[in-house]
Amino acid sequence: MVDLTRGKVLVTGADGFIGSHLVEALVAGGVDVRALVQYNSFGHWGWLDTVPAAVKAGIEVVAGDVRDAGGMREAVRGTSVVLHLAALIAIPYSYRAPASYIETNVVGTLNVLDAARDHGVDLVVQTSTSEVYGTARQTPIDEEHPLQAQSPYAASKIAADQLALSYRRSFGLPVAVIRPFNTYGPRQSARAVIPTIITQIAAGAASLRLGALQPTRDFSFVEDTAAGFIAVAQSEAAIGEVINVGSAFEISIGDTARLIAEIMGRAVSFESDADRLRPEASEVNRLIANVTKAGNRLNWRPRFAGREGFRRGLERTIAWFADPANLARYRVGYQT
Repeated sequence: MVDLTRGKVLVTGADGFIGSHLVEALVAGGVDVRALVQYNSFGHWGWLDTVPAAVKAGIEVVAGDVRDAGGMREAVRGTSVVLHLAALIAIPYSYRAPASYIETNVVGTLNVLDAARDHGVDLVVQTSTSEVYGTARQTPIDEEHPLQAQSPYAASKIAADQLALSYRRSFGLPVAVIRPFNTYGPRQSARAVIPTIITQIAAGAASLRLGALQPTRDFSFVEDTAAGFIAVAQSEAAIGEVINVGSAFEISIGDTARLIAEIMGRAVSFESDADRLRPEASEVNRLIANVTKAGNRLNWRPRFAGREGFRRGLERTIAWFADPANLARYRVGYQT
């Protein structure tokens, strides 16, 4: 096992949903963290602004942009491990601005890889997504499943993953690819389906505006996803590999909404929201992870597994959104 406390770890996208949880988990484990947040004129650190003071005191925050090659060389300098999470992730917006996804997700990854190669880092962990698999051809989906880009977002992530793996093969750069399935939990963007359901119910809606109800997803609680990142970074057996992280539990969007409503003690109905419907050939209809490889190579297993684990994760997520101070950060019904 690799000891992450023996060097500095860079987390790109540290200001985001998963990134901020990962930073917290690393700091709790005694890791020296450099957190890259996207530069903005307000000096905001995204979700890192909300973490406990003890966490903030334990990190070095650097503002920048992965699209800037020079900035990435400075951000990577002096680090031994790079956990690369920075990306554009909203699927609906990728239909409107695909070039932005290429610039951030592909060119940004190129800049991180080049910087890591220049500085001789010990490991780069590239963040993938289950969306690269498209609709499942066989289930559960293992890492050998064909890659099928059904959105510009998915295409950009396939390109970034393959670029990272090519640097391993071409230049010997130590690279591992972690492929999380649908992560959920506190701080998730309102564009995602679980926060969309929770915030609408919390705002008093009896009829929920949603997209397609039939597609199934494998929802992974954010603490499990963060633990997966750390397990990949600690294992030499992950180098050169693609590793799924998910709950291995499948549930439809409609049944997810019903379960959330049950936990929140509300009766709901559904109406179709055209803005949340993907083009027909772009919809990913079924996702469920095979996490055998993560168990065998990393000794990682989801703690929030199965229906019972999903319910526990939802209860934690609902409790966070139920706090008026947290709910006030969201524009209910707004998504991109």
